[in-house]
Formats: sequence, C-alpha cells, structure tokens
Amino acid sequence: MGSVTRPMHPALRPYVASCVGYDYRLPTDAVHHGLPSSALTVIFAFDEPLDCGWGTEAASARFWTLAAGLHTRPSLIRTHGSQVGLQLGLTPRGARALLGVPAAPLASTLVSGDELGAALPRCLHERLAPLSWARRFTVLEEHLLERLGRAGRAGHRTAELGWRRLTGAPRRVEEVARELGVSRRHLRNLFMAEFGLSPKEVAQVARFDRARTLATNGVPLAETAAAAGYADQAHLTREWRRFAGLTPTATLAEFPIVQEPLIG
Repeated sequence: MGSVTRPMHPALRPYVASCVGYDYRLPTDAVHHGLPSSALTVIFAFDEPLDCGWGTEAASARFWTLAAGLHTRPSLIRTHGSQVGLQLGLTPRGARALLGVPAAPLASTLVSGDELGAALPRCLHERLAPLSWARRFTVLEEHLLERLGRAGRAGHRTAELGWRRLTGAPRRVEEVARELGVSRRHLRNLFMAEFGLSPKEVAQVARFDRARTLATNGVPLAETAAAAGYADQAHLTREWRRFAGLTPTATLAEFPIVQEPLIG
C-alpha cells in the first residue's frame, strides 16, 4: 500500500502541479473524499474503474480515465477495497495546454477521458495499463510533452494574474481587483469565464489548500487556522466541513498518502 510522486519534465512544470502513482488495499466499504484544490485532476485507473460521484448524492459513474474540474464540494470515490492509478494535478494553464480546453467548462464536473478526444485517448490508457510504474510515468510524460507542442492560445492575462495573486498569500478580492485596474464585478466575470469559479471561491479553495497542507504536516489546527488566513479555528472547521464533507480530524484520519516506492 502506498504512493509515489515523480517530478515532471521542466517544460511541464507550469502546467502539471503533481503526478502521483498509487496502489492501495482498503476495506471494501472505504469511501475516499476527493477534496477541492487549486488544481484540476486527471486520473488513469488501473485494475478497476473509478467509482465516483459528487457529495452525498447516490448516483455515481465509473471511469477508466477521468478529468475533474475545479470544485467547491467533495467528490466521493467508492473504493471497493482497491485503488490503483495515476493522478495528475493540472494548473488552469495546464487545462488549456494539455486538455485543449479552459478550466471553466470542466468546473464542478467529472468528465470521461473519451469526451476529451486526443487529450486523453483510450489508447493512452491501454498503453499505460500493462506497464511497470516507471514506464507508466515515462509514457505519460511523453504524451504530455507531445500535447504541449500543440498548445492553443493562452488564457486571459488579467484572469491569470488575478489567479496567481489570490492563490498565493491570503489576499482580499477587492484589493486584487484594484491592483489589476478592474472592478470586482469585471474580475468575477473574467474568473467565471476562465476558471468556472468566482474570485472569492478561488481564494477560499486556495486557503483550504494551505490549511490542508499544514494540517497534514502535523501543524496544530489553531496554528493552521492562523497561518492559512482564517479568523480562528472555528472558522477553519466550518469551511473545512463545507469543502471536505468531513471535519479536519476525520479528513486527516482517512487512509493516508504514503510516499514510498511502488514495486515494478
């Protein structure tokens, strides 16, 4: 049971925030909460398709290859006792460059790779499935570099600048809009068109991301709240429950991601 990360080719680093291979054996009734983050998610499932849906809704679908946009509620992954796959975290720039679409149309959706054509072709999954872990990383990287060579137009510059500022240190939306020389309403329109989330939602997700990283690394919740930009621990807990569907303690008790080599 474990996972392993692999650094991407330098040319891919502005577009790929993370690349993780994982192989878990779990209780058959284990349900994993896919949490909101500042990255879009692409998953290649091996052995069994991913059984995934939104929140506490009963409906779910099965995916061998999945793209999930930015979101503000948890996805529920029914593990059925086993999870084996490769997961990519893409920046919004990566969505345009590697998937061929802006982040906005993918927001709050779970999309089969088949719907994205050459970006996530079925033949890529078929190539990856029988390979060793080392070869999977290599073949996927080659595919992404080839996609990068065909990248389309860049996103809206003001939206991208706003994204960088709101996902960095804690910032107020009106302050960032003023710095960029646009109204708060105009900035919201730009964000919805480019990312599918409002500037306020992006700032909240980024704050949650910071808090989750700190808490996962063992920082006490009161200190995490202050460092991540929450008013206090109660504020952190309320917002964490809204994004994760669980308390901070319950989230951190879910099956951990262990950075250890995978065999093969």
